[in-house]
Parts: sequence; C-alpha cells; structure tokens
Amino acid sequence: MAVTVETLDKLERRITLSLPADALKTEVDARLKKLARTVKADGFRPGKVPMNVVAQRYGYSVQYEVVNDQVGEAFAKAAAEAQLRVAGMPRISEKEGSDADQLLFDATFEVYPEVKIGDLSAVELERVSSEVNDAAIDRTVEILRKQRRTFAQRPQEEAAVDGDRVTIDFEGKIDGVPFEGGKAEGYQFLLGEGQMLEAFEKAVRGMKAGESKTFPLKFPDDYHGKDVAGKEADFLVTLKKLEAQHLPEVNEAFIATLGLAEQTVEGLRADIKKNLEREVKFRAAARNKAAAMEALLKAAEFDVPKALVDAETERLLEGARADLKARGIKDADKAPIPAEMFTPQAERRVRLGLIVAELVNTNDLRAKPEQLQAHIEELAQSYEQPQQVVAWYMSDRQRMAEVEAVVIEGNVADFVLSKAKTSDKSVSFEELMGQQG
Repeated sequence: MAVTVETLDKLERRITLSLPADALKTEVDARLKKLARTVKADGFRPGKVPMNVVAQRYGYSVQYEVVNDQVGEAFAKAAAEAQLRVAGMPRISEKEGSDADQLLFDATFEVYPEVKIGDLSAVELERVSSEVNDAAIDRTVEILRKQRRTFAQRPQEEAAVDGDRVTIDFEGKIDGVPFEGGKAEGYQFLLGEGQMLEAFEKAVRGMKAGESKTFPLKFPDDYHGKDVAGKEADFLVTLKKLEAQHLPEVNEAFIATLGLAEQTVEGLRADIKKNLEREVKFRAAARNKAAAMEALLKAAEFDVPKALVDAETERLLEGARADLKARGIKDADKAPIPAEMFTPQAERRVRLGLIVAELVNTNDLRAKPEQLQAHIEELAQSYEQPQQVVAWYMSDRQRMAEVEAVVIEGNVADFVLSKAKTSDKSVSFEELMGQQG
C-alpha cells in the first residue's frame, strides 16, 4: 500500500503508521515467555515463575519495548517506500482512531533539503600564497636559541634590562585593600617578553637586586581578572634576584643538540626553511579553504533541518562542558551554559556540511587513497620518526576519518577555486602566520 506523506512545513513531514494489534500481542507474548526462562521471584525456582506473575511484573515494559521496536521498523519501511531522506529522529505520538485491531501512530519528522548551489563562476575569490624569507629563518633560529638559553646572576650593581630573568616579591592593593592574585613571593618572569603587563615591566626595568619600588598600575578594561579590570592598583615590588640570559652561539655544538643529519649552519637553515615552507603551505591552504567555504555559504540557499541543528548544538555544548572539565572546573557537567549561544555556529556547520556533501556527491570529490597517503606522509614530515607517525594514523579508523574529512574539504576548496574568478595575492610570511603587530 502506498505511503501517504503529509507536508506540514518546508521540511517537516508526517506519516501515519498502522500496527496490527494481534501482531503486537504475539511479539509481547513471545518476549515474556523468553523472559520467564530466567526471571526470579520469591517462592519460585528460576524458570518456574507463572506466566501471569511474569506478565504482571514485566508486561508493561515489554509492551512498551515491542511498540517502540515495531513503530521504528514500520517508520523505516514507510520512509524507504516513500523514498524520503529523513533528517534526525522522528517524533512518535499515538493517533486518535486506534481500536482493538489496529494501533495508529503519527510520525512527525524532517527531511533533508534540496541543496541548490548558485553559479560559482560568478564568485570572486583571492588565492593567497607566501614565501619563506631569510628574516623568517632568522627568527626561527632565535627561537631555537632561546629554548636553549642559560642564565647567570648579574653583579649587584647592574640594573635589570630586557631579556633578564627577574625574581620578585610583589603585593598590589586597590584603595589600600589587597586583592586576590595581587601578591606573590619568589615570582619569576623574563623581562621584555610580554609575560607581565607593560606598566609592570616598565616599573621593574632598571631596578637592581635588593631594591624595592612602589608604583601605580591601571588594569586594562578587558583584563581577564574581572574583579580588577579597569581599576587602578598600587604595587610594592622587591627585586630579589637578577639573572642575565646567555644565548648559545649558532655553531656545530649548538646544531648537534638539534639532532639534524647535516650539522652545519647551512644544513640548519635549510632544514628550518623546509619546515617553514610546509607550514606556509598548510596555512595558505587553510586560508584559501576558509574563503572558498565562505563563498559556498553565500552561493547556496536552502532551509536547514532543525533536528540537525539541535543535534549539532548539543554536540558543541557537550564539547564546551568537556573543555571546562579538562581545565579543572568543578561541576562542569552542571555549568549553566545556555545552548542557544551555540545555535548560530551549529547552523553554520550543518549548512556547510550539507553543501560540501552535495558538491562531493555530484562532482566525485571523495578522498582518494593516494591523497590520504600523501596527506599523512606530509603531516609526518615534521616529526623525528615519520614512519611511526604514518603507522599511528593508519592504525586507527577515527584518525583516518579525520584525515579523510580534511582531504575532502581540500578537494571541495580546490573545486570552488577552479570555478570562481580567482586572483592570486602574495602576502608576507608574517601576515600569513599571524605575526603582524
């Protein structure tokens, strides 16, 4: 018999399901008989409990289970017969008109939309690229030197300068009252590296070991400590210890600590350049992909199933709770986080996912085995033992699924860029890596 599908809204549909009462009763009886073999009750041996006792104790729950199972099966069959792509789970409710022979249920649900993507040839996009220059290599060498720096105590008469490691005691007060987090003893930080507020570093700069100083400090309005944000405090700081940093020279001894195959300055710079070029490639691809995805969102118009948005919202909410828990927040699972704050992000993700799926299916943009292999091998090159990293990815289905998703997104981005009006733009290494300012 043909399935009648009622349209309630843009994506919302309803199907009426009919279940024969005798078939339900037969299945309930069969499950109760099976249950009776193992059920226990006072005064009876296991397996010898009378059926009327079993039915009285478990009949309702078994019937509920059977109805759920058979309604689910009936809905799946009806949806398949009507060739519907169901989005999310249906809402089932008993319908008026049931009788002794038939039980009627309404299944209300959403279907996937028809995704229509506009003319991509009309889309204008910039495709960015960048080059690794000597300044970027020099900066990386300096980072490697700082990672291996040592410190030696300065003479008593010398003053603190940028690059020194200072050990201080400090106490801050607002309107003469100490505040939480405003006091520490034996606190260390590197002067001039932005580890403290600039006004604090400015006050310590030029001090000598054993010297004390008081100074005012206004906390920024957007300071992470909300209790003191925008307020002015008076600090007393005492410099307990002052140490000058020593950066190792870039020579063979230094390079030997890095574990490079070619232990020369030229070999070091070549290795750094290769790693930076790999990072530049990933960053540029990510930026171009983001632009392509944004263009897709603007080029496609369709309604999004609320069930999918709700499910994604819940997933994001659970992720936020897990993040709070990982940070050690007490009762993170009970934190009052409003779900609606994730709804715009969830809708965007669902919408983009549907667009990507449509493009993948209609243009055969699935990840090919050789693409997966190449992507994993490229990721592994930044590790000391690449083959172990490759094996680590290949041995786990979830990790491979994540790689596959990245490759598919790359295929989609390349497809969009190939269709759009694309102009090439060269950006500086610093801009691409987010190092401006």
